[in-house]
Amino acid sequence: MVALYDPDSILLPTLSSKPRFSPEEKADYFVEFMKNGPVGAIDLRKIRIGCNSAVDVGLYSFTFAATGTTVKARYSFTYQWDSNHWGITSHHSSLMPEGK
Repeated sequence: MVALYDPDSILLPTLSSKPRFSPEEKADYFVEFMKNGPVGAIDLRKIRIGCNSAVDVGLYSFTFAATGTTVKARYSFTYQWDSNHWGITSHHSSLMPEGK
């Protein structure tokens, strides 16, 4: 997962209030996240493509095999092309407000 992120990227994760900057911080988050056996689904999305950049914004949900719970969240990803590959430059994900 971490290899998908640009070295100067930021991750504002769904289930943590700690911003993740370094590859080690991102890996720490994803190791913990994956322990619960998440299965994700994109519920709504809008993608805009520009010159060497793209933005993907929408809603997704995760069902965790370990607990059977489902969380719904909104997300945004920004991507940058570096002449070799697409890298995530920012990733924000937050739980949907209650009752919405």
